[in-house]
Amino acid sequence: MDNKKILTIILVFVVYLATAGISFFAFSKVSKTSEITTPVGLPSKGATGRLEFDPNAPKTQECPLTGALYSKQQKKWWEDHRPLGVMIENHEEARPQSGLSFADVIYEAVAEGGITRFLAVYYCQDAGVIGPVRSARTYFIDFLSEYGDYPLYAHVGGANQPGPADALSQLADYEWTGYNDLNQFSIGFPVFWRDYDRLGHSVATEHTMYSTTEKLWEYASEEIKLGSKDKEGDAWGKRFVKYSFKEDASVSDRGKSQSVHLEFWESMPEYFADWLYDPKTNLYKRNNGNNGGSQQLDKNNNNQLTSKNIVVLFMQESNAFDGYENNIHLLYRTKGTGRARIFMDGKDIKGTWRKDSRTSRIKLFDETGASVQLNKGNIWFEILPTDGVITVK
Repeated sequence: MDNKKILTIILVFVVYLATAGISFFAFSKVSKTSEITTPVGLPSKGATGRLEFDPNAPKTQECPLTGALYSKQQKKWWEDHRPLGVMIENHEEARPQSGLSFADVIYEAVAEGGITRFLAVYYCQDAGVIGPVRSARTYFIDFLSEYGDYPLYAHVGGANQPGPADALSQLADYEWTGYNDLNQFSIGFPVFWRDYDRLGHSVATEHTMYSTTEKLWEYASEEIKLGSKDKEGDAWGKRFVKYSFKEDASVSDRGKSQSVHLEFWESMPEYFADWLYDPKTNLYKRNNGNNGGSQQLDKNNNNQLTSKNIVVLFMQESNAFDGYENNIHLLYRTKGTGRARIFMDGKDIKGTWRKDSRTSRIKLFDETGASVQLNKGNIWFEILPTDGVITVK
């Protein structure tokens, strides 16, 4: 073969390699660009008014509040707002409440007279209708203050007697009033409304106030320009401290059965709570009331309330002695340390809690002093007075 033919073959081969390389490079760039710019679909609104996300999308994105995994579509949605705390009552006449099964975290403590109340914290899930919404209490503000800078706080008025339980004055002191404080007294319809027929029977007016998580987040974003960032341009989670989460225990490592019985005030059995462990789902199912109570349901879906983690915190309870009628305003020593019991995987972890300041995170430790890792999933904090009763079987 002469030199001319050899040169021709070499040139053809070089051109082939160059063409293949350019094609590969161009295809890779297009693929990467396509991957980056492919839009994430918007959620749709279901029949109940709750936003629904593609159930078939891969769940790879961790909720910062609970460690639970959701889709990229859902993460894109929650990154546009900030945590929302809502005061939801637990009076017998208010049951079944709406929206509690979609809260990421719930705190339960006595509000007055042995009747417990909930602070439901929403961020990674839309709940649809929520309520009945009730008034603010100072210790719930301390719990909500853990959720980054200026978490949204929805309530209907609040304790305002001068003294240590004056929740409304404290909101002003913290510079929440008129900003992240979503007080129904200053907002009103259509963000909040009264529904006298929702429970299917007549109830007192105080048990009729409702809203939706969507309306509250929209109001915050549109009316006070408080979405995922605050008025200074800082992201809400800049100083938020996440808990450490673990995978569920394997089926063989779970407890076979467990029941956790809680008595806030011995004199008020209507507000005893029972959590019954289901090893198959690794969830605790909630009953409310005396003698084991009855299933506590969410009116939005008629499902029994459940939780992956039950965290019992023993805190010193006292009366505020602020001159209010019947001395019903309460205080809890939310800062400092105390006993804790953590229930997950059908196991009982005895330990302690610590909260250094109003805005610092409640930390959980086992008996050895090691930090407790929670299961990925919703968390229910039960605040018991130091003489509260807990029975575990």
